[in-house]
Amino acid sequence: MGQVAPEGPVYQAGTLSGNPLATAAGLATLRTLIADPPYARLEAAAARAESALAAGAAAAAVPLSVGRIGSMLTPFMSGARVRDYAAARTCDVEAYARVFNRLLASGVYSPPSQFEAWFISAPLAESHSDRLCELLGGAFAPL
Repeated sequence: MGQVAPEGPVYQAGTLSGNPLATAAGLATLRTLIADPPYARLEAAAARAESALAAGAAAAAVPLSVGRIGSMLTPFMSGARVRDYAAARTCDVEAYARVFNRLLASGVYSPPSQFEAWFISAPLAESHSDRLCELLGGAFAPL
């Protein structure tokens, strides 16, 4: 510790940096992720959510494009693939707001803005995926 400022030449700072409890929690998290990696389950759950969104939108004849990588996804109310902010700005944000409000009324807390990403968590992926997909699919009809 003598090397760390103010005694030494190394400046170190950050939220919870060096905090023993935060360090123990971080190490425990890493051990859990190594022992039981959730990534394949997260990928599968996010793919199911993407499919449910697409099927629900198609059944209601609502234009939709879903951007997804791993367990992070964003539904855009557009028939065209959204690749940048300019394309995202052309989407129907009022339709997104209606879907958001329907999901919220059903107990699904998705981001309130179409410009934010959705994240699928490991506990959700394992225990609530079927119900989530049912609610996602039904959120579009009738818009």
